[in-house]
Amino acid sequence: MLQVGITGGIGSGKTLVCRVFEKLGIPVYHADAQAKWLMDHRENLKTEIRDLLGAGSYRDGRLDREYVAGQVFRDPELLNGLNAIVHPAVRNHYLAWMKRQTEVPYVIEEAAILFESGAHRFMDMTILVYAPEDLRIRRVMERDQVQEEEVRLRMTRQMPEAEKKKKADAIIVNDEKEMLLPQIIALHRSLLNKKQRSW
Repeated sequence: MLQVGITGGIGSGKTLVCRVFEKLGIPVYHADAQAKWLMDHRENLKTEIRDLLGAGSYRDGRLDREYVAGQVFRDPELLNGLNAIVHPAVRNHYLAWMKRQTEVPYVIEEAAILFESGAHRFMDMTILVYAPEDLRIRRVMERDQVQEEEVRLRMTRQMPEAEKKKKADAIIVNDEKEMLLPQIIALHRSLLNKKQRSW
């Protein structure tokens, strides 16, 4: 079974792209959502996060995201420490999920930090969903009801798009000019052919 990684900057539309792949019958592992779930539900992770960031990391048994963000974005060492706790847990959870996927030609891992986390090294193909920065900012402002400065701040926490473009095996352009569906279908067919050649 082939493993495909899909990533993209905030507001690029990677979730929309993944929904289309799901409609094509391809299982998608949403790494960001699963990471949040694991941090809220796995007691061993909760303990490690509390030990690293303090008791204020959790409120009523749930991760206090605002508190955690305030801690880790001021201190790169704490951010690295949190990543060292969360990334292996997500990786193991993904592998267990992948083993349960049968009778499919490939699976997808959707992750905002696919390259930053190193997960791309385990993929047979990586796909970047790309949209121009001004369009991404507008989408996030509308979706999250936040100011432009907040969106730009979030963007600074992700790998620059130019760097992601260099690393990705394929790019899906989601700029509201190029048609999205034909790009996805073409990649889907390419992956089906790749899978057949590997049998």
